[in-house]
Amino acid sequence: MSGHSKWANIKHRKGAADAKRGKIFTRLIKEITVAAKIGGGDPAGNPRLRSAIASAKSENMPKDNIERAIKKGTGELEGVEYIEITYEGYGPGGVAILVDCMTDNKNRTVGEVRHAFAKHGGNLGESGCVGYMFDKKGSILIDKKNIDEEKLMDLALEAGAEDVLEEENEFQVLTAPDDFNTVREKLEEDGVSFIEATLSMIPQNTAEITEEKVAIRLMKLMDVLEECDDVQDVHANFDIPDEIMEKIS
Repeated sequence: MSGHSKWANIKHRKGAADAKRGKIFTRLIKEITVAAKIGGGDPAGNPRLRSAIASAKSENMPKDNIERAIKKGTGELEGVEYIEITYEGYGPGGVAILVDCMTDNKNRTVGEVRHAFAKHGGNLGESGCVGYMFDKKGSILIDKKNIDEEKLMDLALEAGAEDVLEEENEFQVLTAPDDFNTVREKLEEDGVSFIEATLSMIPQNTAEITEEKVAIRLMKLMDVLEECDDVQDVHANFDIPDEIMEKIS
């Protein structure tokens, strides 16, 4: 299993702990606020906001929190001004890593990200150094226990998905970015439940990590980056055999 789907599942298993720290809500509130600022506060005419609200509801975020975040984005309530920035670099084993951030202090954020890379065997690179290795896609992860492959394939392709990939424990539905919300909403209407549904950067190729020590350092770097307050998401192109993942998880 490689890159995005594996890391998404690791994060999903850690979800309860992240929620206790308020990390998930903080990220979602930032995304809702920025989406509303850029595209307006009406989700019907703002696909990014509609997707952010759907993600917030899936995490049981209270309606008041969602509405407050929208109003901060539209300027009806006073709020922090966030800028979006993506940092690029290499992790242990030559793994390409993208770090999506939303911050009100760029100097603080780049310092934290650079420190994380340096401390855990990676290198923060220049803009564009690894971004070309990824394609932006809608990614919907579905537990294999929840649906038959043939049924999912029919539903996903009918809804406008590009492909359905099979991993060991889940299916990954891929869409063009512009079709993501349509496919997501159609699958929800059909009763399909998700592990994760998000716009993501999907690696074109993967870097295989077969040494346990390297895998441990890489997972530590991914964890530390994820824990940075200004980090929204982390994408990578690693491919770690499941037997090694089971040892180090």
